[in-house]
Amino acid sequence: MGYLLRRLGADTRYTLLGLPLAILSFSILIAGLSAGAGTIPVLVGLPILAVTLLVARGFADVERRWLPEILARPVARPRYARAPQGAGRVRRILQPLATGQSWLDLLHGIVVFPIAIITFVVTVTWWAVAAGGLLYPLYGWILLRIPGYQEPPQLLGLGDGYLVNSAFYLAVGLLFTLTLPGIVRGAALLQAGLGRALLTGVAELHERIDDLTEGRAAAVSAEASALRRLERDIHDGPQQRLVHLAMELSRAQRQLQKDPQAAHATLGEAITATRETLDELRALSRGIAPPILSDRGLSPALAALASRCTIPVELDVQTVERYTAAVENTVYYVAAEALTNIAKHSRAQMCTLMLTRTGDALLLSIGDDGVGGAHVAKGHGLAGLADRLRAVDGELIVQSPAGGPTLIVAEVPCG
Repeated sequence: MGYLLRRLGADTRYTLLGLPLAILSFSILIAGLSAGAGTIPVLVGLPILAVTLLVARGFADVERRWLPEILARPVARPRYARAPQGAGRVRRILQPLATGQSWLDLLHGIVVFPIAIITFVVTVTWWAVAAGGLLYPLYGWILLRIPGYQEPPQLLGLGDGYLVNSAFYLAVGLLFTLTLPGIVRGAALLQAGLGRALLTGVAELHERIDDLTEGRAAAVSAEASALRRLERDIHDGPQQRLVHLAMELSRAQRQLQKDPQAAHATLGEAITATRETLDELRALSRGIAPPILSDRGLSPALAALASRCTIPVELDVQTVERYTAAVENTVYYVAAEALTNIAKHSRAQMCTLMLTRTGDALLLSIGDDGVGGAHVAKGHGLAGLADRLRAVDGELIVQSPAGGPTLIVAEVPCG
């Protein structure tokens, strides 16, 4: 109830104050636009238009400060182009004319006027009818003393008298009171929607482009890091084993004629080395995309991952749906890297891994009772996970105070 009243108060204040501001902006901007457009032939019009656009920006900034409270979300701040360094005075004065957002501010300052009238009238009407109907028993007896005065119930043929009128007005007042929050909310959203479209729409598009650019850069960085690590692991592991295997086979070949028994022992060692190399290659391939993930999905793949961890893992997978390959690979990669880091650095005795779906996002939570101190700074293991998640519009949250425990939460969009 408290939230509903605060919401109603904020919406009412927005629609009531919006009309005076709209009247002021409409009057000033129309006058400036008309004067500027009419005097362009005598070269005075361009500076007038530039000043008008700056005034429109001021009115737009006021509206943008109101929007987060009405929309219940932050809004993007638009980017206004500035004159290049070293530009002349005339260029700096006329710079607003070359900024598209400035013209959108001007358009909003003009178009919002009729919208503000509608929202103001609707808000005042609903409040007035609701209050007047509920309070009628307090003042209705005064109206009945006016000679020749007829109440709506009498005109509708419902009867006459103080009790009939009170019952009628109380019913109307109760109806308008119950619908008041929704009606005023709709009026506020109508006006705020216009402001969001004209005053922050382009800025939101720019922010989205920046996010996509950062995500692409993060994806490239994550893939490059993964390839470098894979190359290093292959060079330090299987490649060295294969070189050693080739040397052992060459030695066995030379021993075949002179000492068959020694050659037999050498071949046995080579076979053992071959198996170890295959096991290491399988382990490396599991870190990329294991067959169980593509064949059976996240739940069996995470179970297999947990079973191989050197620290006991308490697994809780609450979704068995199949998702796109990018989503499943990302979740598996984050889980595999997190468990590897825990096993290497945390000195934990127990680890938990939980996967749930909330709306259009998968939440992967990994915790341990280790020494803590994990963070996503560049140069640390979790930085690559953050880049990997950013590539799919995901987010990584790490809570790991010194001394532990550590909680890592990865959010991966899956809608």
